Amino acid sequence: EGPMLSIKSVNGLSHYTDWTIAHVHSGALGWNGMMTFGMIYYLLPELFNTKLYSQRLATLHFWVALAGILIYYVSMWAAGITQGMMWMAVNANGQLVYPDFVETVTRIVPLYWVRAFGGFLFIIGAVVMVYNMYKTIAQSEGLVETPEADPIAARHDAPEKGHRKLEGLALTFSILAFVAIAIGSVIELLPTIKMHDYVDADTKVEPYTPLELAGRDIYIREGCYTCHSQMIRKLSFDVMRFGPASEISESIYNRPFQFGSKRTGPDLARLGGKYPDLWHYRHMLNPRDVIQQSIMPNYPWLAEKKTDFYSLRRKLSVMKMLGVPYSDETVAKVDVNAENQAKAIAESLREAGVQAQNLEQLEIVALIGYLQSLGQKVKKPEVPNMRVEESDETDLQVEDTKTAEPQARVQ
Repeated sequence: EGPMLSIKSVNGLSHYTDWTIAHVHSGALGWNGMMTFGMIYYLLPELFNTKLYSQRLATLHFWVALAGILIYYVSMWAAGITQGMMWMAVNANGQLVYPDFVETVTRIVPLYWVRAFGGFLFIIGAVVMVYNMYKTIAQSEGLVETPEADPIAARHDAPEKGHRKLEGLALTFSILAFVAIAIGSVIELLPTIKMHDYVDADTKVEPYTPLELAGRDIYIREGCYTCHSQMIRKLSFDVMRFGPASEISESIYNRPFQFGSKRTGPDLARLGGKYPDLWHYRHMLNPRDVIQQSIMPNYPWLAEKKTDFYSLRRKLSVMKMLGVPYSDETVAKVDVNAENQAKAIAESLREAGVQAQNLEQLEIVALIGYLQSLGQKVKKPEVPNMRVEESDETDLQVEDTKTAEPQARVQ
């Protein structure tokens, strides 16, 4: 499944959907989880020199866990295919069939309940194992110390064959592993080293203001990135739904990046300025107030907890050390600048009817500042204004208004 999902056309359908969640959990639970269970069932009786308390319970655990992970996987696989097909659906007029993102969420909510049931079965199996292991240890006489084996004698008694022989080639394995890791590292580092080839040197990217940086930390703390991405792909349906595709320059000061891997909610890369401050305020307190079918949780504590303005100087100092172009004056006046921006947002909320004490000090205001900055930080280089004139010969003459000299003629 992994190589299949790396195919561009398949990944275009699967990425950001619950298919990714299904794929990851089939490995995390179905592979690593079941392998861990098997090792525990083998090791504990050996360590305590006793027999497993109940093979029937171990067998029950296997089938319950297997059923759980299959139900979990199939439900999320179906949800992911549904999401991807709905996002990609375009009608004969070239318009999105499901332009309202929440439609793609409500359609798969029943599958979330199926997923929860599968996960519950998996947990039940783990509880059965814990009970089995407890009874196994209880019937033993305690840990057993075994004499240390003589590796030299064992090597003479049982000549190494097959894979055991390969395991003995430690130096060869280390060299080959180093070469493989080095090649992979170079391939991953090359795009970063050649970043200047993809970013216009004249493009100006404004760093986050102190208040926006505080809001970003709150955004990460609350786990918003687990449901929202901040990267619009160049795929046509992504652009139609969210706006112009994301550029590398937009995330140059994001540490860590917010590309995400799932979209339970819409992409936020172009969110800034799309809604007024009041919309964000109501949305964070109760998303159903603005989007009736939303399944996003409420965040009422953001309107109660205060922003720590005094820690911002340390945050900006660290970001400056990492290469973000903050001036010494900005770092020195960080708390003042943050409070001034917070007061401006608080004033707009009060004008919209929000009545709250010390509004400018609340975390929700800092978060609004961050959300309103998304997609607003890149300033493109100015392009000379162009004037198009129609001549007597009905051809078009394009002139640069700064020089007033003809640049091209188009018949």
